[in-house]
Amino acid sequence: MEITRKFIEAIPKTDLHLHLDGSVRLDTLLELADEAGVELPSKTVEGLKETIFKEKYENLGEYLKGFFYTGAVMQTSESLERIAYELALDNINEGVRYIEVRFAPQLHQSDDLGIIDVLKSVNNGLKRAKDEFNRKEKISSGDEPPFEYGIISCAMRMFDSGFSEYFDDLLNVHKYSDKKWIFSLASQELVRASVDARDNFEIPVVGFDLAGMEEGYPAVDHKYAYNLAHKNFLSKTVHAGEAYGPESIFQAITELHADRIGHGLHLFDADRIKNSDIIDKKNYVNDLAQYIADRRVTIEVCLTSNMQTSPEYQSLEDHPFKKMKDARLSVTFCTDNRTVSSTTVSDEIYKAVNTFDISHKDLRDIVVYGFKRSFFPGSYLRKRRYVRTILNYYDEIEKKFGLN
Repeated sequence: MEITRKFIEAIPKTDLHLHLDGSVRLDTLLELADEAGVELPSKTVEGLKETIFKEKYENLGEYLKGFFYTGAVMQTSESLERIAYELALDNINEGVRYIEVRFAPQLHQSDDLGIIDVLKSVNNGLKRAKDEFNRKEKISSGDEPPFEYGIISCAMRMFDSGFSEYFDDLLNVHKYSDKKWIFSLASQELVRASVDARDNFEIPVVGFDLAGMEEGYPAVDHKYAYNLAHKNFLSKTVHAGEAYGPESIFQAITELHADRIGHGLHLFDADRIKNSDIIDKKNYVNDLAQYIADRRVTIEVCLTSNMQTSPEYQSLEDHPFKKMKDARLSVTFCTDNRTVSSTTVSDEIYKAVNTFDISHKDLRDIVVYGFKRSFFPGSYLRKRRYVRTILNYYDEIEKKFGLN
């Protein structure tokens, strides 16, 4: 039986790779930019879609331009809380029941806004949306699963002057130091702050991530930060294999203890291997895929975003998701950036089922992976109970649509 759009919208879903600054409502961006005196390329939603937030991009550089504008309006507690609140509502309205919102707190840190203040503001917005939704009778009665969320702190692989007040200060204080050491120091500080926010301020910081320019800035440069996260039981994901080859993914898993991989787009691209010591490149790729499959390292797949930033893929059929599926990897569909990529979780799943050979059972497994491999806040037993409510609700939706 066909997997319809209505069915996809009805089932409970997750988004585990969701950037806050890439998912700002455009009308909100216009309003906040006007208040903050930020000059935008257009003063209408339609104009922004024509100039900045497009359906298609020429390259990764063009794709990233939008973050300059969204980041510029996210420098106050009020704006951070509002954007987080609206993002949670947008997900709730399309049936997403669990999200992990990731962002780089240090990009919003200043003399007026400490890093804990930044995390508190985002958490306040997410919690407000959660509390409003979970008070509804269908949720409180147990007829439907509640909405839950976690926050992932993103460290930057690299930064330069102009990125934020915090980074400017750090570069100035350590002006005689090697820049890669400064990048590592910043990521270590972020881990410590994230653990403090989790343990002492009851902010559900559930994971740690590494984002930014992949080529030229290897993940291993941040191994001390990831060791800190590991020792403090902070779950770990890494942007890897998005703009570099399989070696980047291997490094993220073995050197940084990654529990999940963001994108993993070039996992199977043996031609991208640059290490001359690796003689049999095809065998290396096969071994790496088996390693990932055996340990259930989940790949956060972002179809639309990948197509927009990787011009070598002419159509969605070219995307390596089919290889991931054939290798029985643990995967979950994510938006990456709802605004910059002009997509939703339902859009991502609908594109996948209409492009790849995905059965109802396949889809159920993928959706369940999202919940099971989440960095769910709280105890393991509480997570198991939550996943059980999701499975029961999913079964009810299948029955409503005439499925066994």
